[in-house]
Amino acid sequence: MAVYFECLTTTDLSAQELFEKSLSIDAHTGSMVDSGEQAIAGVTSGQIGLGEQVTWKATHFGIPFRMTSEIVELSAPRQFTDQQVRGPFKKFRHEHIFFETAQGTVMVDKIHFEAPLGPLGWLAERLVLSWYMPKLIRVRNAYLVKDGQ
Repeated sequence: MAVYFECLTTTDLSAQELFEKSLSIDAHTGSMVDSGEQAIAGVTSGQIGLGEQVTWKATHFGIPFRMTSEIVELSAPRQFTDQQVRGPFKKFRHEHIFFETAQGTVMVDKIHFEAPLGPLGWLAERLVLSWYMPKLIRVRNAYLVKDGQ
């Protein structure tokens, strides 16, 4: 069974600015310094685009991971979706949606993922990943909007 969660982030940045920051490999790397995340293949700096892939190397819980994701949908500056091509998850899909309100821009992150390893993966989802993954997204988003708050 997959895990699904949403994160809402509000900022004074325009939808266009936040959209561009969200596609920035460099901004993502900057937001994930605690896990030592690095782009090691594909698009490794600048902005990633539709149909392009990036391979990330990171350490979480003392375990090294590699994950390749691809931008599978993009409609600037309103939404884009990245999806795991290879990596630690059985499935991983992240939808990024941006819209402007009277109070500023709202970014909605919709994450669907499923751990491998059957019952062991289900246990990892419930005990660790269900709180750890939203925490990573909140850290990333705080970094992205820090100049616009």
